[in-house]
Amino acid sequence: MSIKGAKAVLFDLDETLWPVGPVLQHAESTLFQWMSVNTPEVARNYSIERMRGHRKAMISTNPRFQYDLWALRHAMLTKLFEEHGEDVAKADLAMAVFADARNKVELFPDVLPALDSLRDRVVLGSVSNGFADLKAIGLAPYFKVSIAAHTFGCAKPDPRIFAAACEALQLPPEEIVFVGDDLLLDVEGAQRAGMQAVWVDRKHLQPHEVPHSHVRPHAVINELNALLEWL
Repeated sequence: MSIKGAKAVLFDLDETLWPVGPVLQHAESTLFQWMSVNTPEVARNYSIERMRGHRKAMISTNPRFQYDLWALRHAMLTKLFEEHGEDVAKADLAMAVFADARNKVELFPDVLPALDSLRDRVVLGSVSNGFADLKAIGLAPYFKVSIAAHTFGCAKPDPRIFAAACEALQLPPEEIVFVGDDLLLDVEGAQRAGMQAVWVDRKHLQPHEVPHSHVRPHAVINELNALLEWL
């Protein structure tokens, strides 16, 4: 399928503009090192893996945790600090340490050239379920609109977050292309909201390896340079 009449392009962030796995590993390691010095009793009793399990168990305790990963991690740290007699105000300091490391991303090599070319042709924006700070990363100037689930109040594939992007861009959904790596959250979610959708398959998956084969993107690309051809 081809993309027609696009006046704006919205991007997912994690795994679309940068690999997120190494970033999260670095951020969690940096946080744990900070905790080893500043909340040593917690660090002795809770490894990185155990804290991950604790967060997972907490997701069902508050509807907000379904979309606000910042609030989830902050609540987890607050709970652990309180249980071990630490000042709970240290949770804010811990989150600042984590966020700083979380925003030290390494962009895929095709990202900046593509954004430089695209912004002269269409309006750009982002919609993300993560809590990366585009200002800290240095990408904020590229995007007219940036919507994050943790501040908006719901996450992809909820149609409300896509509708909010349309409203912010002042464009109907059919004139917007959404670009992302997740077939369900990004592609199917955007299509159900009336947008055109491009799947970024950076792994070059074979047909039998593609998950959720019922989803039919308007286009499939392996790098963002190919998006210029489609537009």
